[in-house]
Amino acid sequence: MRSRQTYFLWLVFLCLLFIILCAGTISINLSINTEQEHETRSTYPQNGQSQVVGPSEPIVALVGDDVILPCHLEPAADVVSGSVEWGRPDLEPRFVHVWHLGQDLLVNQNPSYQGRTSVSAENLKHGDLSLRLSAVKHSDNGKYRCYFASQAKETTVELIVGSVSVPVISGINLNSSTVVLECESKGWYPEPEVLWLDGEGNLLSAGPTETVRGPDDLYTVSSRVTVEKRHSNSFTCRVRQNNINQTTETEIQISGAFCFLFLFIF
Repeated sequence: MRSRQTYFLWLVFLCLLFIILCAGTISINLSINTEQEHETRSTYPQNGQSQVVGPSEPIVALVGDDVILPCHLEPAADVVSGSVEWGRPDLEPRFVHVWHLGQDLLVNQNPSYQGRTSVSAENLKHGDLSLRLSAVKHSDNGKYRCYFASQAKETTVELIVGSVSVPVISGINLNSSTVVLECESKGWYPEPEVLWLDGEGNLLSAGPTETVRGPDDLYTVSSRVTVEKRHSNSFTCRVRQNNINQTTETEIQISGAFCFLFLFIF
């Protein structure tokens, strides 16, 4: 009788021990799986998040132009009810244009941009945050921050504002066979280079270009070249700025005592 009771007690003990061991294993496995799941979730961005994307190259505009500063969401999303801030960190106040909850919010807009900026509500429905800037000024030159406040995402858009003018050529007679031609062009930005060409398009050897930067940050450039007076000689002063892809030039024809000027801009 006692042996049966002992056997029964041992059986109960073994069953309890088995249950305890199984419960511990399950608890450990659940803990490990939970940690792995948390680690996996933290590796990937949350659903519904978009990236703010701007152009890879600077945007170029000339003084007086209207220009679009591109900025959009990838993937696209309807953000017309969100908050979008265009700003320039180098200005005070920094706000160029703010869109908030379906309308423009221009209370703190920098005065130099008043009446010249806009974003499109229709474009915002498709994730396009681009800023339209009208009547561009030289002072608009700089880096702009496109900030999607609803997700705290941003990108930078650089605007290069160029200014050009047509060069003016004047001549100084040295003697009956040679003349010094001077070319001057004012109001350029960024700083341009000056080239002299003969009638066949060959580069001429000229003196060093003189450059003066005015208080308005615009450049005046001038250059001189000595040429011979020949029948129907023609010479061209070309001023160009590669960063804004702008070139202007003036051609002069020298025939005895007469000079004829032709102006070009392209």
